[in-house]
Amino acid sequence: MILRYPWLLLLLLLVPLLVYLRYRRARRPAIRFSDGGQLARIAPSWTVLAQPVLPVLYGLGLTLAIIALARPQKGLEESSIRAEGIDIVLCVDVSTSMLAEDLSEGINTITRLDACKEVVDRFIKNRTYDRIGLVAFAALPFTMAPLSLDLDWLLQQVGTLETGTLPDGTAIGSGLASAVNRLRDSDAKSKVVILLTDGVNNRGEITPLNAAKAAEALDIRVYTIGAGTDGIVNMKVPDMFGGTRTVRMRSEIDEGTLQQMADITGGKYFRARDFDGLRAIYDEIDRLEKTEINIDQYRYFEERFMPFLLAAIISFSLEKLFALTRLGRLP
Repeated sequence: MILRYPWLLLLLLLVPLLVYLRYRRARRPAIRFSDGGQLARIAPSWTVLAQPVLPVLYGLGLTLAIIALARPQKGLEESSIRAEGIDIVLCVDVSTSMLAEDLSEGINTITRLDACKEVVDRFIKNRTYDRIGLVAFAALPFTMAPLSLDLDWLLQQVGTLETGTLPDGTAIGSGLASAVNRLRDSDAKSKVVILLTDGVNNRGEITPLNAAKAAEALDIRVYTIGAGTDGIVNMKVPDMFGGTRTVRMRSEIDEGTLQQMADITGGKYFRARDFDGLRAIYDEIDRLEKTEINIDQYRYFEERFMPFLLAAIISFSLEKLFALTRLGRLP
């Protein structure tokens, strides 16, 4: 609450004087007594006790009227957000090798895919103003989510990423081509694909470099991520009895191709050998691709003098009403 004309509150200094001038009376005794002791023992009537109500009501009315003149106001703020968002497609490898457990966090054993899902989940939550899509690929690509601003729905789709839902293999070129196709008609200021894989392109009719050239032609920047350690890694696979068994596999990532894909499109290649490294990579991409946000703030004021004015009118009215009774006729 603020006052439009706070200097008018100086008038409050005049309130005691105005009350005095209105209720001063020439107090001359009507009857002379030689001894007033007998009168002092007479209990005063209610009208005598209530007489101070009149100047109090008058003074209160003056005070409230002065506050109303000072125009109390409540400041209200509104803001308008204009964001030049970025269209981003997350392209994730869901081939069987993503079940390897070399990206585990601390003592918790998790697969490469689970580590990716956790980090992607966090990445999406930080991109409030961007449209994001999701493409999964193995031997074939599959669009899990077209470009959308519905972050809750996107997070649900990330949670459904699983190996075995697509024919096994690693079609990096096809995966990128599908992601690029999702951005083909985008008119966003910046268009980005973040592709994560843990293998070598061995399926699909489109080579990774040809897909990267298509992305370059459409002004789409591609960030590539090689996920996993080098050498032999453990991986749990289903067994014939409905459980799982641990097998050992050789981890191999075509870093040269992933680097070229990024270079062609003006992006960057990253290598994640542990969970913290993977999280740091997505954090860096988040910093590199900043959304331009402009916030226009507006401030306006709502008048709040009316309650004070009404209260002043009520005080003056009560003072006038009581003045017409015996209270107003007392000397």
